[in-house]
Amino acid sequence: MPKESVSHMLTQAKPFVAVIFLQFGLAGMSIITKFALNQGMSQHVLVVYRNVVAFVLIAPFALVFDRKIRPKMTLSVFVKIVLLGLLEPVIDGNLYYTGMKLTTATFTTAMSNVLPAFAFIMAWIFRLEMVDIRKLHSQAKILGTIVTVGGAMLMTLVNGPMLTLPWTRSISQHQSTSSTASQHPIIGALMITAGCFCWASFIILQAITLKAYPAELSLTAGICLMGALQGSVAALAFEWHNPAAWTIHLDYKLLTYVYGGIICSGVGYYIQGIAMKERGPVFVTAFNPLSMVIVAILSSIALSEILYLGRVMGAMVIIIGLYMVLWGKSKDHLPRPESEAAEDKVATTV
Repeated sequence: MPKESVSHMLTQAKPFVAVIFLQFGLAGMSIITKFALNQGMSQHVLVVYRNVVAFVLIAPFALVFDRKIRPKMTLSVFVKIVLLGLLEPVIDGNLYYTGMKLTTATFTTAMSNVLPAFAFIMAWIFRLEMVDIRKLHSQAKILGTIVTVGGAMLMTLVNGPMLTLPWTRSISQHQSTSSTASQHPIIGALMITAGCFCWASFIILQAITLKAYPAELSLTAGICLMGALQGSVAALAFEWHNPAAWTIHLDYKLLTYVYGGIICSGVGYYIQGIAMKERGPVFVTAFNPLSMVIVAILSSIALSEILYLGRVMGAMVIIIGLYMVLWGKSKDHLPRPESEAAEDKVATTV
């Protein structure tokens, strides 16, 4: 095989490898976070410490590697960075982890699969996504978005019979009943959905900001700094009468802060920005089902979470919808026939 072909294949594979790595990182974060939340960790303090760790990690790299490409900071870019720090690190972070506290890690990651649907609709509105209703692949993206939302509703409203897996048979009926009673899936689902809307808004705004400020490391550092500052205000308000929530010990809470800061905030935002520049915001979100599958398996083993048939069916519907969107996205990057290109050129000229 010629070297040029190998190089081309590696270049094409980079975005896929990047987002798959990101999904594994997010899956690990879900398991660790749910365990720490069960141990009494404050989700509001988590948001602060996670972004502090991320800023400390990314800032030195940004200073060194972006010094020649970093554009001048304008008021418009600064306002966008402040808004980015508010949307995902603060609002989404607090809503998402509160929703996880009220449900399970599997439920939370499955519900977060509405994210690509929100991202697709917003990208369409802001013309960051190509949509031609006359084309089959565009129809697939639209229909896939509708199917995804339907799957999320199925997961939320239908439980069905409990699934007994080999490694969960030791869990008694009393434990499963008390566990279910302590959950609030409707409230949790609403919080997770609202968080995903903010997450999708963050992704779209990040794509827009990168066009005016194409320095991924510096942008990531700025987002994490704003997230830490604004998150501190929110955490102080929520934990005003609980100063113990801020204490740090060598335990799972500290592991969650460090892991979340390094993998999910620092490296995650950077990878997201790189993949987004090449494939667009919808591509970045389309691999969420991978994280859901990993979390479903690990959480049933590590956290003894119960799986229900209705939620599994809803998750399968979400996956079908997402891969309809992904199939449509794959067609966007195929070379168009010369006749279509000529028609577009004539239309533009006219």
